[in-house]
Amino acid sequence: MQVPFTVNGRAVTVDAPPNTFLVHAIREHLHLTGTHVGCDTAQCGACTVHVDGRAIKSCNVLVAQVANKAITTIEGIAEPDGTMHPMQAAFKECHGLQCGYCTPGMVMSAIDLCQNHPGADETEIRELLDGNMCRCTGYQNIVKAVQMGGRNMVAPAATA
Repeated sequence: MQVPFTVNGRAVTVDAPPNTFLVHAIREHLHLTGTHVGCDTAQCGACTVHVDGRAIKSCNVLVAQVANKAITTIEGIAEPDGTMHPMQAAFKECHGLQCGYCTPGMVMSAIDLCQNHPGADETEIRELLDGNMCRCTGYQNIVKAVQMGGRNMVAPAATA
């Protein structure tokens, strides 16, 4: 099955069986390995990408469902010159990662969270990140990173 869509601003067509999940199309057909496969049951959030600007878990979406849509992966959020997205920079600054396995999905979810819930407080952030699992950090620095990233997404020149 030929499925056309845009990934990180580039038009692509994936030739894959109809039962191919988006995460596998991204990793195996497009060789973008920043999107991770974790649980394969939409529980952990490691596979989170944006489809038409909304965070989704790509392990439970068939590639056919994204035909003619715009996909953004972790590889597509930095500026063309390599400048990190404000949320990536905040995760680095706040030490919101340890092993790094959950980080791409966590960053993608955090961007969506801040776009849809600007100014969310710590309790709200913890609730809204409920679908993303991290086994290393205890979430404290992730919450700080989301708060900083959200502020910097609104005012990129600001520092926290």
